[in-house]
Amino acid sequence: MTVFGTTLDPAQITGLVGLLATLALWLVILGRQRGYARWFKQWEADRKARLDAERGVAQPEPTRKKTGPWG
Repeated sequence: MTVFGTTLDPAQITGLVGLLATLALWLVILGRQRGYARWFKQWEADRKARLDAERGVAQPEPTRKKTGPWG
């Protein structure tokens, strides 16, 4: 097999396949970790809202006027 004008032997091809498999595995794990973090933050916010509703705590009003293009 030739890549960028260099002939690769079976050991080098195996190494490249291993590196690509490691990269793919790392990307899958990263995606799952980000999904779990997103789920946990949402779960925590829902739990806090549910506890506040049970205790009868009102949501605080923002004290500062929103300004600028992002509110």
